[in-house]
Amino acid sequence: MDKRKEETSNYWKEKAGLETSGFTPSTDEGGIKRKNKSNEKIEKLGIPICKGLPILEDEMVNDLKDIDVICKRAIASLISIQLACDINEGVEYEESKEMFSKVLKEFDVEDSLNPKEKKIFDGTYTDQDVLDVTWEYECYWSLIWALGLITDEELFPNKICDCDKAITIVSGSKDFEDFKSKCKLRDSFEILDMLDLFYRLHWACVEKRINPDTNISDLNPEIVYERRRGLEFLFSDEDNWFDISLDT
Repeated sequence: MDKRKEETSNYWKEKAGLETSGFTPSTDEGGIKRKNKSNEKIEKLGIPICKGLPILEDEMVNDLKDIDVICKRAIASLISIQLACDINEGVEYEESKEMFSKVLKEFDVEDSLNPKEKKIFDGTYTDQDVLDVTWEYECYWSLIWALGLITDEELFPNKICDCDKAITIVSGSKDFEDFKSKCKLRDSFEILDMLDLFYRLHWACVEKRINPDTNISDLNPEIVYERRRGLEFLFSDEDNWFDISLDT
């Protein structure tokens, strides 16, 4: 990730006419092919690309998290989302908290909550925490794609996830092992390819914010951002996906 950040920084320095760090862009063959493949898909949608964005190198596949970690993150986030939604809708907090705390225990994922989710459960949350956890639906959607539970078409970021399906995927399982048995982790290179695509789609969404005339077709920028967060989590050394840098 550090190499990607430095290469991105150098790109913008060059655009501004500033001195760069002397960092040499990666020549990883797999990463170059991945970038070109993503850019080709994006251009077919009529969306602009940034040729200067760094590549995601093949060696990143070695950082893919274990299926147990991914499954636990998916379940913990989905349960936390339900409590956050209840808070947002004015449902009686203690009753809702008690119910979803029991579900966390049933799936043995109490230790898989991130700091914002913990605040949702211990009552110290802010309005922003509730909003952020509610948006985790889209991060979660990326995880269950990686676990083979939804299709590429369902992951495309032009509309919010199917919330009913998102819930049923977990609620239809009796415990952690039952949920895991329904999952088949996609090939690591397939997941890295998808992250690469979302990384570049995110750049277009940022460019749209800077230059309103930029065409991003029917992409939803907020959904692109959150689903990229979920995909980045799969390879990141961070346990808390809110700590992951989403620079472009």
